Amino acid sequence: MTTTLGSGWQAWQESWDRQQEWYLPDREERFRVMLDMVEALVGPEPRVLDLACGTGSITARLLERFPKAVSTGVDLDPALLTIAEGTFAGDDRVAFVTADLKDPEWVSLLPYESYDAVLTATALHWLHSEPLAVLYGQVAGVVREGGVFMNADHMVDGTTPLINAADRAQRHARMDEARAAGVLDWAQWWQLAAADPVLAGPTARRFEIYGEHADGDTPSAEWHARALREAGFAEARAVWRSPSDALVLAVR
Repeated sequence: MTTTLGSGWQAWQESWDRQQEWYLPDREERFRVMLDMVEALVGPEPRVLDLACGTGSITARLLERFPKAVSTGVDLDPALLTIAEGTFAGDDRVAFVTADLKDPEWVSLLPYESYDAVLTATALHWLHSEPLAVLYGQVAGVVREGGVFMNADHMVDGTTPLINAADRAQRHARMDEARAAGVLDWAQWWQLAAADPVLAGPTARRFEIYGEHADGDTPSAEWHARALREAGFAEARAVWRSPSDALVLAVR
C-alpha cells in the first residue's frame, strides 16, 4: 500500500473503515441515522464540527450526502490527521485543526464561533466521565441555539450483565471469524501504518502522545443524555442503539 495522493489516500481510508467495522459491524447504520438527524433538525447545508475526527470518516459521509455542507475536523492524532488532510486536500469545504480536547483552550482554535452540528463517533470513550462532562459543557458553547450534538460510542447498560455477557461472547466469536478471514485488527493496522514511508513519522508521534490503546469510561446512554442536559442542552436521548453501543442526540 502506498500513500501517494489520490487512490493511495482512499486506500488508507478504506483500510481504516474495514478495521473499524471489525469492531463495529453496524458502523454505517450509525452514520446513516446520525446524518438523518442532522437533516431533520438543521437541514441539508450544515456547518459541522467533526469532533475527534480521525481520518475524517464522518466528514466523508457528510459531504457525500450533503454536498453543500462544510466541516471542521478536530483531532490530536498526527497519523490519522495526515490521512484526513491527504484525503480532503484541495476541498475548500473542509478544514482540519490539531487540538487536544483535554486542553481548555481547544475551542479558541476553531475557525467558526458556532456550528449547526457537532458530530463524533467511537472516540470519546477515551475520556473518563469527569473530563467528558467538562467537554460536553464546552461543546454546548459551540453549538448554535437549535443546533445539535451527536455522539455514537460504546455505551454500556450496567443493569443487564447477562445480556452484556451474551452480546460480548457473540461479537467476539464473529470477530474471530473475520480475523481468520484476514481482517486487520487495531494493532495490525497500526503496524501497517508504522511501516509506510509517509505515515511512519506521524505514527511514531501518535504513540508518543497516546501510548497504547487505553479506554476511559463507557457509561450508559442515559448518563450521556443527563450529562448533556446538565451541560446546557434542552433535550437529549438515544436515537439509535445496538446491544453495546448507542447514538445520543442532544438539541441546544
